[in-house]
Amino acid sequence: MNTTQMNKTPMNKMKMTMNTTLTRTALLLTTAALIGAAAAKPITVGGKLDPEAQILGQIIYLTLKNAGLDVADKTALGDTGVNRKAIMAGEIDVYTEYTGNAVYLFPAAKIGAKQAGNPGTIYGLARQLDSKNGVTWLKPAKVNNTWVIAVPQALASANKLSSVADLARYLKGGGQFKIAGSPEYFNRPDTMPAFEAAYGFKLSADQKLVLAGGTPPQAQQAASQGTNGVNAAMAYGTDGTLSALKMVALKDPKGAQAVYQPAPTIRSEILKANPQIADLLNKAFASLDQPTLQKLNGQVALEGRSAQDVATAYLKSKNLIK
Repeated sequence: MNTTQMNKTPMNKMKMTMNTTLTRTALLLTTAALIGAAAAKPITVGGKLDPEAQILGQIIYLTLKNAGLDVADKTALGDTGVNRKAIMAGEIDVYTEYTGNAVYLFPAAKIGAKQAGNPGTIYGLARQLDSKNGVTWLKPAKVNNTWVIAVPQALASANKLSSVADLARYLKGGGQFKIAGSPEYFNRPDTMPAFEAAYGFKLSADQKLVLAGGTPPQAQQAASQGTNGVNAAMAYGTDGTLSALKMVALKDPKGAQAVYQPAPTIRSEILKANPQIADLLNKAFASLDQPTLQKLNGQVALEGRSAQDVATAYLKSKNLIK
């Protein structure tokens, strides 16, 4: 090795070391910048339109705001499809989704009725399948807001209707029936079509009153008042309006519907930048049970209180916010 080569070799090694160090530093700075950018933007809370979803959306919004996080309120965004598209596009960062909707959200997984009917199994599947999409499911509340068919107590008593099986018998016997519901309730394969498939009946177009943007309370009010010949309504298992409107939720002995436990779903990028969110929202949702949520729903749907006022009072009563 000549003198020139001896002088160049250490210099080349030094340059390579410096380049490697600079590259690593640049990567670290880029990663930090991305996390910083995610943290700097307001965390946008989405939500569906029914009273329960509005309450749960406000529970998320108020909990995060109380923790000092910068949050934006879009809790009256739209139905399941609208919120799902928004979170996948990064237009919202967190909203309440229901575990049973995994059947609808991940059709390729072909989740069976037995899996969907087990709370732990359906939650585990939803969490696993959505992690690939950059969405994290936090812990669900221990309530079941499954889809049900509700009828007025008078109709139920007169025709001995206590289950969807009884309804199928009533329909096959030519019983008068017209049900109000949203497009989602009638069109999704895991909602009314699932009832029809499990119990062996098929509703005609004349037996449906499709309410664009309709909520369960609106459908139930139509049924209780007999609006346009309606005598049945879509409902959720935790609706606070059922007893007040003297409506009966028909039982589902064949398990046509999945278990629907509400859980905060959040973009994993946002959770990584704000890891404290998991404990905050898990604690808030763990405080809810079926009677409590029915009561809160009734305060919005029947008493006319705003979802934010109801959520604020509830969270303060549990010492979850100041």
